[in-house]
Amino acid sequence: MSAVSRGAAVPVHAQNALAGIGLTALSFFMFAVGNAIGKWLETDCPVGETLFVRSAVTLLLIVPFLRRRDVAIARAVGLPWWHVLRMVGTVVDSSSYYWAISVLPLADVSAIYLASPIYVTGMSALFLGERVGWRRWTAVLVGFAGVLIALRPSGAGLSAHALVAVVGSLFFSLSLVATRRLRGVSNIVLLSSQTVALLVATLATAVAWMWPTPAQAGLLVLLGGVTMAGFLTMYHGLRLALASVVAPFQYTSIIWAVVLGYLIFGDVPGGATLTGAAVIIGAGVFIVWRERHAR
Repeated sequence: MSAVSRGAAVPVHAQNALAGIGLTALSFFMFAVGNAIGKWLETDCPVGETLFVRSAVTLLLIVPFLRRRDVAIARAVGLPWWHVLRMVGTVVDSSSYYWAISVLPLADVSAIYLASPIYVTGMSALFLGERVGWRRWTAVLVGFAGVLIALRPSGAGLSAHALVAVVGSLFFSLSLVATRRLRGVSNIVLLSSQTVALLVATLATAVAWMWPTPAQAGLLVLLGGVTMAGFLTMYHGLRLALASVVAPFQYTSIIWAVVLGYLIFGDVPGGATLTGAAVIIGAGVFIVWRERHAR
């Protein structure tokens, strides 16, 4: 008779892995809700203003958790240019994503962004010297083919906003590579630095400020809170479980994008979008499996 069947407790590491998976899935649900709020607001609020208020609210909520020891550790780690690269990647990523969803359905943009973990594999080999075998390089190419399917280059899917989403996903991947390089820095410092960078970058929008209605102001505040909660939940999930364990669950974001896009905006994803998303997810899951096998 097995230990489990005798009523033995589940191992702590297994409990942590389940908690990490649950928190990761929850974080991407929060991000999807935030994206839906952002798309709703952009019918009346400029993209820059939305990102500025979101960053300001997020920063106000982060400050109480920031400690001197965290800043001291970040200084000890050094690598200032990697911090700069990460902040630039975050600014371009956030601006591109919000500009893209102002026109495109949530599911279309989410499908394009699903390829980010695949890009990270290639960038890690190029910039961090990580060893990537031919199988994973093949999966990278397959994942990019999935992006092309979702873009529908021969049809109406290929537009300026779709190409901006591709650029945003590449810079998002670049910020993730920089995060890998800065693995000794605490999550709260990383979140603070990217929030400050986005706040400064969107400060210029105050020149053409459009005062929101009370309802819009409430949604802007909610957007900042949901964003911060999503990042902190995701970071905590990574502390409880290996990245290779929780990584596949980020693909749940396409489910939420489809559901929220349909319920709130009446968007129905096309067959090309869903097919491309399936190809990208398959390639991404294979890369995760190969990474675990290689270890």
